[in-house]
Parts: sequence; C-alpha cells; structure tokens
Amino acid sequence: MLKYFRIISVVEGLSFLAILCVTFGIISREFVSALGMFHGVFFMIYIALSFVVVEKKGWSILYWIALFLASVVPFAFILVELFLRKKSTKQALTVA
Repeated sequence: MLKYFRIISVVEGLSFLAILCVTFGIISREFVSALGMFHGVFFMIYIALSFVVVEKKGWSILYWIALFLASVVPFAFILVELFLRKKSTKQALTVA
C-alpha cells in the first residue's frame, strides 16, 4: 500500500504544481477544468490512502496531519517522498 501512496503523492504534488503554473500564466487557462478535475481526483485518493497508510503503519495522528499539510503546500510532496523512502528503508532493514 505504501508503494501506491508514494506514487499518488508524487502525481498529486505535480498536478498541484501544474495548477499553480496556470495561476502564474505559464500554462494556458484553457486547461483549468481538466487540470482541476485531475488534481481533485488525485487529492481525494491521496487523502484516502493517507488514512490507510497511517493506520496500517501504526503511526500517530500527527503523521497524518503532517501528510495532510504537505498536500496543500507546494513542493512538500518531495519532503513526503523523502520521509516515506526513509521509513520504508528503515523498515526493510529491520525485517532483514
């Protein structure tokens, strides 16, 4: 499940950056509805998977709050990816 969450996290973060590019005029406003729907779907999947991952891993609610806040801050998905990579590496070392 963590693998899927990591993928969704990156896709959601990139879609958020794409919407910000429209706001700054880098991307044409013609794509606002398509980008908005794409981002909205991935945002909902991200939130749902974040609940599942936090529950499966036994993390506290503070981890979920941090994951949620990272979903609304530009470029924070990179920090989430680094955090999740560190956690999965640490878990793989303890299992092996």
